[in-house]
Amino acid sequence: MSSPRKSSAPFIVGIGGTSRPNSTSERAIVAALRSAQRLGADTRLFDGVFVSGLPLYVPDRKERTDAERDFIETMRRCDGVIVGTPGYHGSLSGPIKNVLDMLEDTAQDDRPYLDGRAFGCVVTAYGWQACGTTLVALRMIAHALRAWPTPFGAALNASTPLFETDGTCLDAKIEQQLSVVASQVVEFAKHRALGLAASGTVG
Repeated sequence: MSSPRKSSAPFIVGIGGTSRPNSTSERAIVAALRSAQRLGADTRLFDGVFVSGLPLYVPDRKERTDAERDFIETMRRCDGVIVGTPGYHGSLSGPIKNVLDMLEDTAQDDRPYLDGRAFGCVVTAYGWQACGTTLVALRMIAHALRAWPTPFGAALNASTPLFETDGTCLDAKIEQQLSVVASQVVEFAKHRALGLAASGTVG
């Protein structure tokens, strides 16, 4: 999912899903990005098929695939990110951890990792215990990447269906959770842009 880039619009990237197209975690990120678009953001989705198709991140491997380069360059340009992961055995999935590990390629940038950007957390799991532990793990990764985890994180219990086949939320409370995450990411990006403009700083 993407929308035309506007010079003044915050650019929010969504990352989420599994190797199964239209997984619950992927649909959650799509719904969050729709909310971000309604708030005036440009968006791009790296879905489960993309994430699951990436090679294992190896720091010493100098060659990067076109998909890896595309991801890294997109993340360098983003103003905020929303990450959705299923909870597997108390933590996030391997493919989601792997794609976030790729941000190590930005370690020597003037603005490394996700420095100064809002990080929205969305977790889906078959039970509340896995939701809680995975959400904590995702927040810790956000801190390690120098991002700002949003005050609200969405924890979705997927033991019952959460979305229609067209991606519509079955529960208004679920839709509200995803909307809150999106609004906090977008609002942070807008406020940061205003602050940078006022100080004459770029980036």
